[in-house]
Amino acid sequence: MTHTLGRPDFDVIAAWVEPGHRVLDLGCGDGTLLRHLIDTRGVHGVGVEIDDANVLAAIKNNINIIQGNLERGLEVFADQAFDHVVLSRTLQTVRHTEEILREMLRVGREAVVSFPNFAYWKNLRSVLDGHMPVSEDLPYAWYDTPNVRFFTLLDFEALCAKMGLVIRERSVLDEEGNAVTGEVNFLGSLAVYRLTQAR
Repeated sequence: MTHTLGRPDFDVIAAWVEPGHRVLDLGCGDGTLLRHLIDTRGVHGVGVEIDDANVLAAIKNNINIIQGNLERGLEVFADQAFDHVVLSRTLQTVRHTEEILREMLRVGREAVVSFPNFAYWKNLRSVLDGHMPVSEDLPYAWYDTPNVRFFTLLDFEALCAKMGLVIRERSVLDEEGNAVTGEVNFLGSLAVYRLTQAR
């Protein structure tokens, strides 16, 4: 199955974004997702990125970008300034998990979060074979990874329940980017969640 820009989670995220919406993309990399949303959905997009090379690439991609560290919060953004705040494949690299989720839902009506599922069967098999997993969704060796934590779909859903966050939608994908419907915590390599505050 071919996916937009080679990232199946981007297809899921794009489907959740309405034309003309305001989107903040945290850890936006070179701005590929925002560029796609601007071109296909007519969104008003802003990216936040810490890496110098990615910031320059995003500027070349004509993305409105702010260089910043997510660990320092999102205080530069007003409450409810965005319709969607996206954190794509970045949550596992953030030290202050609850704080970033709270901040996302302070500055946006919805938070969209995607992350690799550590309980995916191939990851578990790697651990049982005595090695940390390396895959498309977990592409780094243990000694060179930006990831500071590993967690599963069930772990994330328990955190959402603890924080009183509402899971509006969830999409779970395998390594080929196909939707997984059964045994998602075991068969899903990547998860994408759409969250709101409890009313």
